Amino acid sequence: MHKTVVLNVVGLTPSLVGEHTPFLSRWASQGEMAPIKPVLPAVTTSAQASYLTGKLPDEHGIVGNGWYFRDECEIKFWRQSNKLVQAPKVWEKARTIDPNFTCANLFWWYNMYSSVDFSVTPRPMYPADGRKIPDVYTHPGDLRFQLQERFGTFPLFNFWGPNSSISSCEWIADAAQVVEEKHAPTLSLIYLPHLDYNLQRLGPHDESVASDLKEIDGICQDLIEFYEARGARVIVLSEYGITPVNRAVSLNQVLREKGYIAVREEMGRELLDAGASTAFAVADHQLAHIYVNDADKISQVRQLIENLPGVDFVLGEEEKATYHLNHPRSGELVAVAAPDAWFTYYYWLDDTRAPDFARAVDIHRKPGYDPVELFVDPAIRFPQLKFAQLLLKKKLGFRTLFDVISLDTSLVKGSHGRVPSSPEEGPLVMTNQSEAIGDSVKATDVEGLILKSLTSE
Repeated sequence: MHKTVVLNVVGLTPSLVGEHTPFLSRWASQGEMAPIKPVLPAVTTSAQASYLTGKLPDEHGIVGNGWYFRDECEIKFWRQSNKLVQAPKVWEKARTIDPNFTCANLFWWYNMYSSVDFSVTPRPMYPADGRKIPDVYTHPGDLRFQLQERFGTFPLFNFWGPNSSISSCEWIADAAQVVEEKHAPTLSLIYLPHLDYNLQRLGPHDESVASDLKEIDGICQDLIEFYEARGARVIVLSEYGITPVNRAVSLNQVLREKGYIAVREEMGRELLDAGASTAFAVADHQLAHIYVNDADKISQVRQLIENLPGVDFVLGEEEKATYHLNHPRSGELVAVAAPDAWFTYYYWLDDTRAPDFARAVDIHRKPGYDPVELFVDPAIRFPQLKFAQLLLKKKLGFRTLFDVISLDTSLVKGSHGRVPSSPEEGPLVMTNQSEAIGDSVKATDVEGLILKSLTSE
């Protein structure tokens, strides 16, 4: 098999490839670049699962970055077990062709307990004293110590949150090169999320995004030149494009006002009680799964949601089949936002009753995706001083809430999840190999492109 590397440059679109990505522009001009027709929802885990299995969400089961686990009556986001992906993966198919094939997965999602040979993925430690300590999970286990001894602890707080920066991609790129030097896997999958941050904070048309493009272009250059010197074929792709938004839609607050949502009060704050609710929305960027626990109420809930400003359309059972979202994990209804809108998870009607995690970076407790985690609350006059005070309390052993996140949804200027109106605003795939891609690529074609790169002369 021919050594192949796939760089997942999150948020890169045809419209962003140009003067601010000089290396990628030159590199792609030697071969091919094509837009990818994304799956719905066009979000991280659904896109990746389709790329790696060649299947759509109704088959692989990844209907979003999170969903309602009906048997547990809990909403869970960002789970990590590869067992959740209900279809064979590209590396498993490659191994049947060549038993000597090996695969390394660096930071693509659902990376724990998979059948790859080498894996690295974020996995913080949570001691009983309430701390959150940056760390990674690796297979084999000793790879974790080798990487962190050489490059330091993985910069988790630069991977997501208000301090997100290029340093997390630098660590991932360095780790990938060590894995290549030590193990030389046949296929390497590398996740580079840097563009995701400011494209959501500022929107794709903000002038300052140019510096982010230059930074990720430099990392791609280092990686591509490194791997090509070792005889590898390289594929560069992205999962989705981020488009401008100017309004947020809080489906759960509307459902709450109409009496569909139940909450539980804890210490004066409100927690969404999904199992006791008649209907609730699991918001995921520009798509929301709406779970209706009383089948007799589906029609009236649909009518309510369809008539809300900022909702483009709603899928019922028949429409879900058309969009390949008719899977048991999906909601009874699926709402898709208007092009300039996105969905919040907010369900409280009084901000003083919001749960304590609402103002913190807490991706696992929140019953939905929250892009406002990318911002320090602008109401904090001296944010660095507040961070220093909170860190000091933590070091002294006090339980401390890092309540530095705003509830102001107007801060968010970019989102994704719906299928974009123009291919120029959607995901792409590029390679410097001629006749490797073609003019049009579906998300489910990516698996075949990877296998073709591995097996063709």
